[in-house]
Amino acid sequence: MSKMSTDLERHALNGPTMGTRWSALFHAPSGFDAGAVRAVLQAAVDEVDAQMSTWKPDSDLVRLNRAPAGEWVTVPGRLLDVIQLGLAVGQASGGAFDIGMGDAVSAWGFGPAEASPDRIRGATQARHAHAYDVLEIDGAKVRKRLPIKLDLNGVAKGYGVDRLAEILSSCGIRDGIVGIDGEIRAMGLRPDGEAWTVAVERPDPEHRAPHSILSLQDRAVATSGDYRHWVEVQGRRLSHTMDPTRGAPLIKPPASVTVIASTCAQADAWATALMVLGSEKGGELALQLGLDALFLLRDGVDSIRASRIGGLFGGAGSSVPAEAG
Repeated sequence: MSKMSTDLERHALNGPTMGTRWSALFHAPSGFDAGAVRAVLQAAVDEVDAQMSTWKPDSDLVRLNRAPAGEWVTVPGRLLDVIQLGLAVGQASGGAFDIGMGDAVSAWGFGPAEASPDRIRGATQARHAHAYDVLEIDGAKVRKRLPIKLDLNGVAKGYGVDRLAEILSSCGIRDGIVGIDGEIRAMGLRPDGEAWTVAVERPDPEHRAPHSILSLQDRAVATSGDYRHWVEVQGRRLSHTMDPTRGAPLIKPPASVTVIASTCAQADAWATALMVLGSEKGGELALQLGLDALFLLRDGVDSIRASRIGGLFGGAGSSVPAEAG
């Protein structure tokens, strides 16, 4: 390392985005203008939110959703990148990850509107066509062959994290850690030369505690779970993750799925896809695709069982998780 850790100042920046907060932690030489960096980081996540939010009535995604089937709509480049990633993961997962679930997400109350029994019936009874079978892309233009409402909540935060990392890098910061709501990307190493440590949360809706500790270098991690966002129907708690085959929340999902990937957008999308598939089918697909995944499964009321896929979780490698107490 060109500088000792004592030559660097620690900077912990954060700000609002997507209904939660982004964060960035890095070290820089004395006199570094962290305020200017914070401003461009905020602008980057604001851009992602402005393009991909379903909560902002003037977002580019809402504009696309409002367009009638058959009409070409020009979309900005970052939105197009995320749509293309969503379609690719959708195809690779056999439709388990589907960015075309906007109607179901909204009907069950996970969007700006309250849950609606009539819209729930419509979402569960409709014949669902996967987004990768419905969307056409021509350059910067997107067209829906059939009516469909897109929702990018399963990938937009991860993409936002990647943008934070890109901005830090463009500002000359090669080592740091950035995140949005638990989706995290590690860049390089800590000032002491060690990898960054990241906790995998225990899937407990009442308390926040670590289940495992990861060591990450130039990798991203994302978790999808059933314990933070849910609806309660007839006394039963239902996860916010949708089953594309039913237009409804998953019935018996894993408690959580954590995926490590080269980008946070990929990790985010695949965590959702494996959540939908479950530990058996999802584990088989993760092995086939070479994904590193950690499934946490409920055994009884208080017991959690782990199923580990890939070398970074279950075999040799610098990122094997250690069990927290």
